[in-house]
Amino acid sequence: MKRTISVMVGKGSVSHNSRKFHAENTDPERSNLNRTYFNIPIKQIYRELFNEAVKRYNEKQTRKDRCIDNYYEKIRSGKQEKPFHEIILQIGNKDDMNAKTDEGRLSVKVLNEYMQDFQSRNQNLKVFSAHLHMDEATPHLHIDFVPFTTGSKRGLDTRVSLKQALAAQGYKGGSRQETEWNQWVQEEKQQLAIVMERYGIQWDQKGTQEKHLSVLDYEKKMRAAEVAELDEKLADKKDEFDTLTKRIENFESGEKGIADMQNQLDTDPNYQLPEPQGLMSAKNYKTKFVEPLIKKLKSLVKTVLVKYFKAYDDYNRLNHYNGSLYKENERLQGSNERLSFENTQLRKENKDYKLLRKVFGNEQIDSLLEQAKQSKQRDIRFRKNNTER
Repeated sequence: MKRTISVMVGKGSVSHNSRKFHAENTDPERSNLNRTYFNIPIKQIYRELFNEAVKRYNEKQTRKDRCIDNYYEKIRSGKQEKPFHEIILQIGNKDDMNAKTDEGRLSVKVLNEYMQDFQSRNQNLKVFSAHLHMDEATPHLHIDFVPFTTGSKRGLDTRVSLKQALAAQGYKGGSRQETEWNQWVQEEKQQLAIVMERYGIQWDQKGTQEKHLSVLDYEKKMRAAEVAELDEKLADKKDEFDTLTKRIENFESGEKGIADMQNQLDTDPNYQLPEPQGLMSAKNYKTKFVEPLIKKLKSLVKTVLVKYFKAYDDYNRLNHYNGSLYKENERLQGSNERLSFENTQLRKENKDYKLLRKVFGNEQIDSLLEQAKQSKQRDIRFRKNNTER
């Protein structure tokens, strides 16, 4: 028996996954066959993972407005990271692994065994919701998790980061096709295929490694991975921007301190000449009072000027660098918005594509796709032959 493996990015509807409500494609009479592995409130997971890190971070802050009151809300309302991610795993399709058949019940055994080792295999992906559904056409598994990294040098030492979480598990991005996410998904497919083999099911890898998804599904997933990577870069730039802003504010405070010192020189008795005593000669007065005071003032002014000009130079340098970072941040934000727009368009196209499959059937659509590919290959060979001539 040979079957495909599908791994898709889910919408992350925890209420739907736990069947707090039913969609049109579910059969409530079969919902009792579903399985729940994890069903923990996400806010509880955030408290367990990040509360101590938030406390350490807040203790270091000198300004109250930089403290974090609620890390979950900060991530949820921000643009750098998603609060959590979801993958959906499925073996075969509704035609060859239907939930009401023996083959479908066999896929449940495979997915159940696969799920047992998921958390231990993915230490940096904290699972809080995992459900196996039997009340839809094909058995499938929803896994929702919070990706986190530890030992971070910027911001919280333990923080949300998909890129760094996968990197900690050994997945290093090398290209647009070989991102950390794509490498991890491919490894999870391999793990599922190993379990399948124990039940007599071979992994049917049709065409490319992503053949089991429609072309639009694959492109949509690639855009989502690109957006995630840009979000990570934006987060790093924002941390760097905040650090430089704080340093500039410190320099401004230093400049104010110098102004305060100047006022002190004008009013502090320690830096004022006393009145001459009785019949003290001008020479004695100069030697005893004027010259020591001038020496003290020269030393103080020299020290202050050196510190001031160094601070002023650093201030201008950092301001220039901060401006460059701001422009880079805007550029990345623009790229992120473009990719998000492309992702939205692909979702719309994917919806139309699925509608075509529903109306005309999988066989007819697959046949048309195969004809189109063959026609494209003939055109490529024709152009190549003409070029060689």
